[in-house]
Amino acid sequence: MRALINALNGDRLHHAYLFTGTRGVGKTTVARILAKCLNCETGVTPEPCGVCSSCREISEGRFVDLIEVDAASRSRVEETRDLLENVQYAPTRGRYKVYLIDEVHMLSTASFNALLKTLEEPPPHVKFLLATTDPKKLPMTVLSRCLQFHLKNLTPERIVRHLEMVLGEEHIEAESEALWGLARAADGSMRDALSLTDQAIAFGDGRLAADEVARMLGTIDQSAMQRILEGLAAGNGDMLLAVCAHLAEHAADFPAVLRELMAVLHRIAVIQAVPAAAPPEAGSGDRSAAVVVAMAGQLTPEDVQLYYQIALMGQRDLPFAPDPRSGFEMTLLRMLAFRPEQPGDHEGEAAKASSAPVRSAQSTAREVAPPSDQDSPAVHVVARTARGAAVASGNGNQDDLPPPVEPALMVVQNMESSPPVADPVVAVAEPQPASTAPPVAPAGPTVQPELTEPQHWHETVGRLDLSGLTSELVNHCMPVEIEAGRVRLLLDPSAEALNSDVHVGRLEVALEALLGRPFRVEIHIGAAADETPAQRAARQRAERQRQAEEAIASDANVQILIETFNASVQRESIRPMG
Repeated sequence: MRALINALNGDRLHHAYLFTGTRGVGKTTVARILAKCLNCETGVTPEPCGVCSSCREISEGRFVDLIEVDAASRSRVEETRDLLENVQYAPTRGRYKVYLIDEVHMLSTASFNALLKTLEEPPPHVKFLLATTDPKKLPMTVLSRCLQFHLKNLTPERIVRHLEMVLGEEHIEAESEALWGLARAADGSMRDALSLTDQAIAFGDGRLAADEVARMLGTIDQSAMQRILEGLAAGNGDMLLAVCAHLAEHAADFPAVLRELMAVLHRIAVIQAVPAAAPPEAGSGDRSAAVVVAMAGQLTPEDVQLYYQIALMGQRDLPFAPDPRSGFEMTLLRMLAFRPEQPGDHEGEAAKASSAPVRSAQSTAREVAPPSDQDSPAVHVVARTARGAAVASGNGNQDDLPPPVEPALMVVQNMESSPPVADPVVAVAEPQPASTAPPVAPAGPTVQPELTEPQHWHETVGRLDLSGLTSELVNHCMPVEIEAGRVRLLLDPSAEALNSDVHVGRLEVALEALLGRPFRVEIHIGAAADETPAQRAARQRAERQRQAEEAIASDANVQILIETFNASVQRESIRPMG
């Protein structure tokens, strides 16, 4: 508002002002105050006296030179023309004739056109004050002729202070937590805050109690929110379900509860990241601020970020849940299920595992007992395979066991920060009993000479890990010769533009990964005797398309439709299935 103050002090007034903002932020009130500033009997001033006849008449709504118009009820062009007929006449009482048009975006296009010329060049004694909640609906020709002022939403702190002043004048008792609840529910609108306060006074029989205001607004008690956060911090699912049951008994709005949980998590994250940015209401009677400060010391920043993200996704999925309560409970249980592991979560399991003398015979590994010195690191070794373990334990049949494998030896030292052991205990896999089955040799990938045959080449191309243009290049190739370390391919002339060193290099890497040996790929341009994978795929698509068209043409129902309605089949709309 500095621009308005300076303009009034310097008598450099514009002919049209536009006030924008959401509902209840004071657009019309500011316009009326500006009308007082223009017509105060003490002169044009940013501080009207408020006691002169002009100021009092404007406050009482009976100042003859302040013409207030509700554009929502007078949007027709005829009414706008009637309004502008008296523009040329001088004001009766005041210094300026002020036209205050509220909700100006509701005017019709014809009304804007009728107003435009007068708004552009009004008489010197006329001022236009426009107010709207949706300036995007105003024509640019109107916006360009006005000085625009956007009124921001009021913060909860300012709303609480104003409510305290109003209630103090009315001698109405009010709890601080109740005022904070009303301020947050107003969502930046002072008018909504006053309306809710009036309703709360009637609901509470002349006083504002925190629990009664929360019941009227449908919000939850902050103690319930604190129990939810404590249950999350402790990983206590029973506590969370008990709180959900308590909320359900009081018919809580679970989507609103989830939004409140997100708001509290946001405030906790702010305090944890920037301790100096603690909520201004932390020192007041706002009990939610005390909950935020208390839980900021119990929850880790990682947990808070995870809980907020899960709550955000839960809010999106809540409409798809069987009912709001189950959706809210599932969101809380998801927070527990995906909670990051904390130090010491598995200490009991680790101690139990280290004290176990021998693993099960079905296990593929066992632990070697550490030396008697407690400070020495334990040495874990892989002792035997599944077959060796089963034979050693006497629980397996020789005929049912898999073929033996080569003995294996593995030494894995504990990763604790202790000095290395000079003579670690080593366990060697025990030799397996002789078996009539021959040992299985590891099967290494080898080059198959049959790859030069079309069918084998098509299968090989399908197994290559390629994509994009490199895959297109291979699909248009057929092998001519595959020998040790070299592959010669014949590329279809129609795809000659795909041939490049980059794609050839990627093909060599893919062949080596598939066949286990390095290859040098040579590509020559020419027509192959057999069809390439691309040509084969095109032929198969054409065959499926032909079969689909024949199926449609031979369908009895289609024939009946054609004969009955003299219809025709659009062949280009037929697509094969699969």
